[in-house]
Amino acid sequence: MSAAPTSSSSPRVLSLRGAKTLPLVKSSSLHFPLKCKFVAKAMSATGIASELAELTAVKPPSHPTYDLKAVIALALSEDAGDQGDITCLATIPKEMDAEATFIAKENGVIAGISLAEMIFNQVDSSLQVEWSQKDGDLISKGMQFGKVYGCARSIIVAERVVLNFMQRMSGIATLTKTMAEAAHPACILETRKTAPGLRLVDKWAVLIGGGKNHRLGLFDMVMIKDNHISVAGGVSNALKSVDEFLSKNNLSVPVEVETRTLEEVKEVLKYASENGTSLTRIMLDNMVVPLSNGDLDVSMLKDAVQLINGRFETEASGNVTLETVKKIGETGVTYISSGALTHSVKALDISLKIDTELALQVGRRTNRA
Repeated sequence: MSAAPTSSSSPRVLSLRGAKTLPLVKSSSLHFPLKCKFVAKAMSATGIASELAELTAVKPPSHPTYDLKAVIALALSEDAGDQGDITCLATIPKEMDAEATFIAKENGVIAGISLAEMIFNQVDSSLQVEWSQKDGDLISKGMQFGKVYGCARSIIVAERVVLNFMQRMSGIATLTKTMAEAAHPACILETRKTAPGLRLVDKWAVLIGGGKNHRLGLFDMVMIKDNHISVAGGVSNALKSVDEFLSKNNLSVPVEVETRTLEEVKEVLKYASENGTSLTRIMLDNMVVPLSNGDLDVSMLKDAVQLINGRFETEASGNVTLETVKKIGETGVTYISSGALTHSVKALDISLKIDTELALQVGRRTNRA
């Protein structure tokens, strides 16, 4: 890959391989904890600034069976089909190298940088990437926050898969940050309402945005919900069955029970006072009521929190939006869970361009840069 100087108006399509190269920043590790190298200063005219910082990226949640590399491979495979990128094969010489730049098209929280490095590495381990931002940082419209160098074909093959993951993760992280700040001092959680096959990726984005993870699946927490309670014949029966099951199988996991009325809260507290129980958290479901004037009645939720009085963690669920989360957080609940963090995500607009200057011109023309 060459580093021949180019004018600011010309794209960084570099010469064929074998030309002199500059030393570039590359993150080569695929194993966590992943160290994310990023550029501390902008590139100067003479090359990459020497001042670098190395920070530990936000780790993905730990899952016993989830294979992140396999998820990446599936995403690449559905794009490539059985022929590969026939457009690249037709238009780009295999020896051609290029430089492409990540450009933010709107403000938000960037997420997916560590995952992007994994994808580039999986497509072509010779690709080299550098970043001026790290996962969890704020980016603004028009900001150039990363570059990838190497085989032009490989960059373009990886482009859409990288952006699909990064845009979705950044959208989740952006919403999570906004809701987490509004919910304080309560902690914001997502739910299992994630895109099929992307459970770990979606929950990773929540962590990057400053939220906390609810259970990863059906295996790492007992969560007694309304249907379990209905089948078991009531809250007390369900709790008793769980306690017996955990004891018999020598399992130690968090236990949460859903309550929908103050009477159910009282029944849970009565059971706990009379029995040894593994219960750790009480969900207070749909105990906030939207009013016709746009306000929110949280009196029932407050009453439930006062009844529990710190004996168990509490989690508010239902009617959680950007408009309501602040008032819910002020009731004293420990957690607020929101399915909207992942099931109604708006992707953050990001592009990866070889002709950066032209891309910025078009972006400014359409108010997206």
